[in-house]
Amino acid sequence: MANQRTDSKGGTVAVTLVKSPVGFDRKQATVVRGLGLRRIRHTVELKDTPATRGMIHKVKHLVEVK
Repeated sequence: MANQRTDSKGGTVAVTLVKSPVGFDRKQATVVRGLGLRRIRHTVELKDTPATRGMIHKVKHLVEVK
């Protein structure tokens, strides 16, 4: 039986940068880069893992999730 938290077959989540991290904490800009977002309106699809969800939560005011 696979562990749901560590199973690699999970779904994906689309993350779009809607606001610039300039003017916010430098750590938040680092998280945005870690998600793979490079510019405003750039969208990436990431695996839906607890680590990814934590990163999204840290910059939820800068991104849009679908």
